[in-house]
Amino acid sequence: MATQPIYATGRSDAPAIPFADIAPWAIFGGLIALILLYFVSTEQGAFALFKGMYVHEFVHDGRHLLGFPCH
Repeated sequence: MATQPIYATGRSDAPAIPFADIAPWAIFGGLIALILLYFVSTEQGAFALFKGMYVHEFVHDGRHLLGFPCH
């Protein structure tokens, strides 16, 4: 007897991952995303943590691609 592929039966033998195992990684990923969003959208525009225009020039094209005005 041939076994059916998983996509045909809707069954999976993979165990479910508990929420408590996923939550720290989800929070970490969210914080990293917020930090990247800050640098692309705000750093050396309306507010600056670093002196000079290095961060602005590094993310300049990303700002325009995402629709953030910078000049």
